[in-house]
This record gives sequence, C-alpha cells and structure tokens, in this order.
Amino acid sequence: MENVRRASHAGSWYTDNPKKLAEELEGWLGASGLSKSSDVRGVIAPHAGYSYSGRAAAYAFGNIDPTNITRVFLLGPSHHYYTPKCALSTATVYKTPIGDLPIDLEVIEELKATGKFELMDIRVDEAEHSMEMHLPYLAKVFEGYPVKVVPILVGALNAENEALYGQLLAKYVDDPNNFFSVSSDFCHWGARFNYMHYDKKHGAIYKSIEALDRMGMDIIETGDPDAFKQYLSEYDNTICGRHPISVFLNMLRNCSTKIKIKFLRYEQSSQCKSTRDSSVSYASAAAGKVDA
Repeated sequence: MENVRRASHAGSWYTDNPKKLAEELEGWLGASGLSKSSDVRGVIAPHAGYSYSGRAAAYAFGNIDPTNITRVFLLGPSHHYYTPKCALSTATVYKTPIGDLPIDLEVIEELKATGKFELMDIRVDEAEHSMEMHLPYLAKVFEGYPVKVVPILVGALNAENEALYGQLLAKYVDDPNNFFSVSSDFCHWGARFNYMHYDKKHGAIYKSIEALDRMGMDIIETGDPDAFKQYLSEYDNTICGRHPISVFLNMLRNCSTKIKIKFLRYEQSSQCKSTRDSSVSYASAAAGKVDA
C-alpha cells in the first residue's frame, strides 16, 4: 500500500514551483564549481530554508557522482519529536516538486528486524524538515538514475547508542552502491537560541562563532566520535545534527572502507556584531573514500 510523505515544507522553506526549484538548484550546483567524484560516499549538509542555506548545501551535493549509487541513507535530527532512539519512516515514497524518491522497503525491513529502531508516524515525518531539505537536491542530482532512500530520524541518543547505531549501520558503508546524506546546521548563536558563547580573542562575535565552528569541523574531519563528544560537552556548540554526525562518525570507525570527511564550505546567515544579533552557521562536507 502506498504511503506518501508530502513535500510539506515546499512553498515555505523552498519554492514549490518545479521549474523555479530546478533552476535554483542547477544555479547553485553550477556556482559551486565542483567536479563529481565516484569516491564521494557521503555528505554533511545544512537543512535551513533554501534562501539561507541552499547555496552552501550545493558544496556538499555537487560532489555526488550518481552513476553507481542506488540507495541513499538519510540521517537527520529530530526537531519536534522526542525519542532516545532512531526511528524509521513508515512512508513508501517521499515526494518533491521535482520528482519522487521511493523508500527502500527491503532495507527498512532489515533495520526493523534488528529490534533497535522505532517507527515514526507520517505526521512526525511530515513535520520534520531536516531530511526533507536534502530531498530536492538528491532528486536533482539523481535525475535519470534509479535511486531509493532510507530515511532514519536520529533521536536524542546517548554516546552508547550513537556507537550502537554506528556499528549496526557500518556494513552499509562497505557497499559502494550506498550513499549517506547527513543533515546538520552548525552554530545557532544569539539570545533566541539561548547560546552566546563568545571568545573575545577572535575579535568580532561572528569571528568567534566561526572559530568555534571550525574547531568542531576540524574534529569531525579527524573522524573521532569521542573527540567530537568531548568538544560538544566542553563548548556546547548548538550543532543541531550532532547525533546524526556522531552516528556517521561511528559508522566510519566501524566499517572496513577508509573514508575521510572534508569540509568544503562554511557560511553564516548573518554576521553577529552585538549581543542583540543572531545567526545560524552552515557547513558542507564530502566524505570520500581514500586508499588505505
């Protein structure tokens, strides 16, 4: 039975006009100037409205060579629904204004069988934007290629569960037909986010935010989930996809393929200069296979 997840944020977070959306995405992908690489097996990309982070996201999705990829795992944080676990979609298809992405029901069944996942209601699925904001980019990049998606909502996991899901999903990394799209924004700074870490030695507030974000990005690039945890507990940087990123780091640690994460773009929604200001940071990375 078909169970459709509508593009619930189309028309607000991004345009629902297919022609305009395709043109926007093509424009950003072209402007990134990236060449596609079959070594790229995953990305970390933002999930804000496209007017804010669409351009930055292209620096992740522009690396994808769709030729050999048949399945994309989506790892996104949960913004509204609390779960201490990971949850699987109950949909059979994810709609976008520029083409629909079928869910890989076989893999969903396989993951269900582990007994470690809960299922998310279609309402929870449609309310969440973290994975949806990756879908139009994926639909665009995989245009003309048959691809299925495996959406995994990553809840408020403790370190132990991050490692557990990392071990569980690691085997999928070793299949070169699989790709991983990890959803996260970086620092949410300002009174409205309840986060105002400021180290004056960097100068203006926005430079301090960048230094803090880059410290986190550098740690993610080392591939060490424990160092990332340590960084988060020390600075409490408001990286909303901290759990999906941690699960991904644990996957890379547990798989047999050597994969290295490299950040290619960093932007801020605005430059904070006073405590009345606020901003969100966007960072895009590609995870590429390296010869051991």
